[in-house]
Amino acid sequence: MGSSYSRSYSPNCGPAKNESENRGTISRTDSTCQYVESVVCKVNDLQENEMKVFDVGEEGKVLVIKQKGEFSAVGTKCTHYGAPLVSGALGDGRIRCPWHGACFNLKTGDIEDFPGFDSLPCYQVTVSEKGEVKVKAKLSDLKSNKRIKDMGMSSSLDESSVVIVGGGPSGATCAETLRSEGFTGRITVVAKENYLPYDRIKVSKIGTATDIEKLQARSQQYYQDANIQILNGVEVTKVNADNKSVELSNGSKLSYSSLYLATGSKPRVPDIPGIDLKNIFTVRDFDDSMNILKTLGKEKDKDVVVLGLSFIGLETASSCVSKAKSMTVVGKDVAPLGHIFGKEIGQSLQKLFQDNGVSFYFETTIAKCNGENGVIQSVQLTNGTTLPADMLILGVGTTFYTEFLKDSGIAMKPNGAVTVNDKLETNIKNVYAGGDIAFAPVFALDNEPMSIGHIGLAQYHGQIAAKNILKKETALRTVPFFWTMVFGKSIRYAGCGKPASFQIEGDISSLKFVIFFFNESEKVISVASCMRDPVVSQFAELLYQGKTLYKKDLKDDPFAWIKNIN
Repeated sequence: MGSSYSRSYSPNCGPAKNESENRGTISRTDSTCQYVESVVCKVNDLQENEMKVFDVGEEGKVLVIKQKGEFSAVGTKCTHYGAPLVSGALGDGRIRCPWHGACFNLKTGDIEDFPGFDSLPCYQVTVSEKGEVKVKAKLSDLKSNKRIKDMGMSSSLDESSVVIVGGGPSGATCAETLRSEGFTGRITVVAKENYLPYDRIKVSKIGTATDIEKLQARSQQYYQDANIQILNGVEVTKVNADNKSVELSNGSKLSYSSLYLATGSKPRVPDIPGIDLKNIFTVRDFDDSMNILKTLGKEKDKDVVVLGLSFIGLETASSCVSKAKSMTVVGKDVAPLGHIFGKEIGQSLQKLFQDNGVSFYFETTIAKCNGENGVIQSVQLTNGTTLPADMLILGVGTTFYTEFLKDSGIAMKPNGAVTVNDKLETNIKNVYAGGDIAFAPVFALDNEPMSIGHIGLAQYHGQIAAKNILKKETALRTVPFFWTMVFGKSIRYAGCGKPASFQIEGDISSLKFVIFFFNESEKVISVASCMRDPVVSQFAELLYQGKTLYKKDLKDDPFAWIKNIN
């Protein structure tokens, strides 16, 4: 529409283009930014709980939402990987990304659940007496579609200190949230890797070599400006809870007022003969990914074996198969992702992989790695088969980076997970833990505690921990959300718990389906889909709101419940 159009700008922002043609008016009310303002629609163009994308003049697009009789306008794309939010799940006062489950507040644009680091730009909306909906937006926001929250200020007068152990997404989110929520003391992030926090999701999906800078969430300048100290290439070797300090691998010590533990997990390496041969890889960090690609080379002359039929193994196989002479995936399951989706759907995924050049050996594992001159040459399976293997890539689970906590007094489970409450606080006051290592209540599972390893949840933990460190008491409201993309097929999963039965809607053979998983009481505990967005995001929002769904509710219309989420 756009029948009314104007822009305001400051001379400091540079001259406006074609001002007379756009019937613009110059304003000096803002000294740094250039704005555009336009009527985007009429009040009756949107129904209640409806979202639409509109043009703001000729400068860009905004997502306009009508909820509870009020209009909001935010950026059109998820700040994580650019998913169109108009196709997302509209909840009560927020919108959830259809691809990976990140959530944004409709009134502020702030990111409330993850993955991702940036918030959405939020635009000023006014409604005229004529029923015209007008949006005013910064031109820079329309162009970037992202907004970094204000970091606030640190103060030399504030002697409090937060030490964050772990330089992954959880630790990085905790540090950012502390600053944006008003913490003015010292923040130190102790990071084992030599890099700034980066997008670890892509480690198992990188098909070509890339620079770490392209994956990093923030620049060094950002952390300097926020006065967040990142200690790279350093590990915490001991926590002294009695005197509130940690000892580092470089021999130094750090004192803390509050401590956040987010060390994550490390790949499990099976104890089999020959596992220490060269060209055997795990998939956890950026260096792992680059080493795999370097060894693969460009000649397509390597026989590659992947051990593991879950997400990491399958993602690695799908991203590397085009560079290999052969690609074979081995695992104990009966089908790819069979333990999650069942045999029938797993077999459809198997065909997808086989059509793209990947072979499988099921219900077996590797008994021995054979090598020559210290380099792997083949693997022997427990079923007696021997496979040529110039490379072996391991994707068989993880263990926790928590050995350094053994004598700390911090309560842990036998497997090394750290026990926390619904505020992520451990048994020791002012010591918090989150991410993979946290044995934490899961709201979607009636607050039963679990350890869940996934980046979105790790970031959410970082945010919640920061708020509780600041005594802004915030309880966890965890709804697990997983995804993968293999050979162009998007798979999503929300919820958790061991299912007793399931119901499939859609076409399994074409990999376009939705699965509802039920517990013994026929309550829907999780939903998975392939190429059926945004149903999993919609179910995640239903769980977040504390609502329940049962098998009987699916009888007449399996998707009638969707209208209950906003």
